[in-house]
Amino acid sequence: MKFFVTFEGIEGCGKSTQSKLLDDYLRSAGYKVLLTREPGGPIISEKIREILLSNEHWKMLPETELLLYMASRAQHTGEWILPALNEGKIVICDRYYDSSIAYQGGGRDLDLNVICEITRFATFGLIPDLTFLIDIPVEIGIKRIKEKDADRIESEAIAFHRKVRRLFLDVAKQETERYIIINGDDDITNIQSQIREITDRRVRMVT
Repeated sequence: MKFFVTFEGIEGCGKSTQSKLLDDYLRSAGYKVLLTREPGGPIISEKIREILLSNEHWKMLPETELLLYMASRAQHTGEWILPALNEGKIVICDRYYDSSIAYQGGGRDLDLNVICEITRFATFGLIPDLTFLIDIPVEIGIKRIKEKDADRIESEAIAFHRKVRRLFLDVAKQETERYIIINGDDDITNIQSQIREITDRRVRMVT
């Protein structure tokens, strides 16, 4: 069976932790799993990640940023994600195209129609089966990020992150079949319990 799960949310929400915990759980249950992240994955995509997140590139235009994310995503989807799904694996991805909608559409105010059109091309039309939005107030997320370790995106003004969160929530409300909103301010164990229960139920529906 193949199943595609993505985790979304603002900086510091805990999605990376939860995606790793879900990976451990599914592997222990006997499933074949690919855990990956965006931007990143294959070598080419990881190289693009370095450019995108480096604080040296603060002059990067929003349009350049969007296209670099999409280039990374196209390579990632074509080289890693689609082959893994075709092999019958469960793929868990820490961010996918919804992050471009929220960050470049919400945070950067780029045209959402343009973003969605490029997304269809860059993802080969792939849509996640299940998306967890780990939602927390921006102030809490920012506090979790150590200032000395903050990358170019994490270092953006709080108003930027508020716009990102707002668009994530808007998308989640529009796509209720795919999206599950989780309170990221809850205990890590409680969050993971909810995620496991929902994932188990969804996976059984396709087996």
